[in-house]
Amino acid sequence: MESELAELKKIVADLTAQLEALRGENRLLKQKVQVLLRKLYGPKSEKLSADQLQLLLQLGEVVVELPSDKDPEDPQDPPPARRRRKGRDSKQTLRVPDDLPVIEEVIDPEEVQAEPEAYELIGQEEVKELDLIPQQFYWRRIVRRKWVSKKDRQRPPLIASARRRFLEAASYASPGLVADILVKKYDLHLPLYRQEQELKLHHQIHLSRKTMAQWVRVAADWLTPAYETIGERLRGSGYLQIDESPNRYLGREGGGSALGYLWAYHHPGGDVLFEWHTGRGTKCLSRMLDAFSGIVQSDGYVTYLSYLADRPEIVHAGCWSHARRGFFEAKEEDPSVAAWFLQQIGLLYEIEADLRQAGASARLRQARRAGHSRRIVDRIEKALKRKLPAYLPRSGMGKAIAYALNHYERLRRFLDEGRIEIDNNLTENRFRPNAIGKRNYLFIGHPEAGQRSAVLYTIMASCRRLGINPREYLRDVLERLPSLTRQQAALLTPEGWLAEKAAQRQAQAA
Repeated sequence: MESELAELKKIVADLTAQLEALRGENRLLKQKVQVLLRKLYGPKSEKLSADQLQLLLQLGEVVVELPSDKDPEDPQDPPPARRRRKGRDSKQTLRVPDDLPVIEEVIDPEEVQAEPEAYELIGQEEVKELDLIPQQFYWRRIVRRKWVSKKDRQRPPLIASARRRFLEAASYASPGLVADILVKKYDLHLPLYRQEQELKLHHQIHLSRKTMAQWVRVAADWLTPAYETIGERLRGSGYLQIDESPNRYLGREGGGSALGYLWAYHHPGGDVLFEWHTGRGTKCLSRMLDAFSGIVQSDGYVTYLSYLADRPEIVHAGCWSHARRGFFEAKEEDPSVAAWFLQQIGLLYEIEADLRQAGASARLRQARRAGHSRRIVDRIEKALKRKLPAYLPRSGMGKAIAYALNHYERLRRFLDEGRIEIDNNLTENRFRPNAIGKRNYLFIGHPEAGQRSAVLYTIMASCRRLGINPREYLRDVLERLPSLTRQQAALLTPEGWLAEKAAQRQAQAA
């Protein structure tokens, strides 16, 4: 009897243990589902308002003993300055260039029109409307006339030299037309098939997308020297932020689509360069980084870690935005702990926002970080080490803590060098035009077309950074490139073109 009772107790204990394990697994799966649903349908911002933060702190049933927000032995961190968002001025709903042309329309009464000499003008009333002339296509006919000498009829006829064109002689595409197609696709995100429809429906012009794709290819080839110059300048910058974004492409062997990647190399305050690769391995970094030395900032993706492991001449800095993301996604699993970590990371971002608003130099940023940010970073590290054993490795909080600790040496790098940003968000923001574009065109049509897109996205991003009208730049450059050497073409980056225009204006004013 006693043996049977002991056996039953053992069975009950085993079943209880299994039940607890299943409950834990069920809880974990629910948390993962919530994270996925939030990623799919939730708000894009990962920031928490003060009210949300307070609510999360109140939701915890168990008091979590973590280091306080202020270390007693350290001077108090300055309270984060409350910054009011600048509201939009309802009176300033329109801004236009100062040199916008004016077309005047004068309306007189019919009596005055019939007998103007019988009336005297004593004043006028005006109203202004912003109007436009719709896009108008026209043929530009280039005529080279032939001349013969009246004095010497034996001399051969004279004719002006033919201007070299960036497309073949028989093509009817002008630099202005191709510039418009490029801007619509790579700056306004209008795929070629929609441009084909627009030309047909609105202008009765039947221009196939295949023809436009050929023009895009040729234009990208002509702009490649300028693209390579931007890459050389970035390689010599000493500080690069790197990120990659997936893009599906067609034309793989066996049919169907495959996943490729657009890689971005960005120098904060400078240009960004995009590269296209059909993979995501370490060889994708070789072209840009093999001859690079300095600082590289990225997330914790294994490709960066593997490539940079044997590169002592490169300092690898981490991204606090990616570390923060893990705690944001785990906030429903353990609200109070997640809220504490998010609050501490938020203090770091408050300091960075103040420095950015003040236009602080790298030297001042380093000093301010040493005096204030370092204490917060040390406090977070202590809390991470204390809380790691309390969570399963596969849980959301366990993964968030493990990620931060595994990359903490890289996350601390921004404290020692004022040039380094706290995160990689500036580079991620550079992908926004591409993200909008790929929602419209869905696929890159061919693997080789990916690099052409990288060239043109790079040129557009440079124009956007410098405030250059990309149509004006492309029209002028595509007109001139065929008559230039490769070395001269390499100087016609958007930055070089802008400097050239400024020099011309100075010369004309002198």
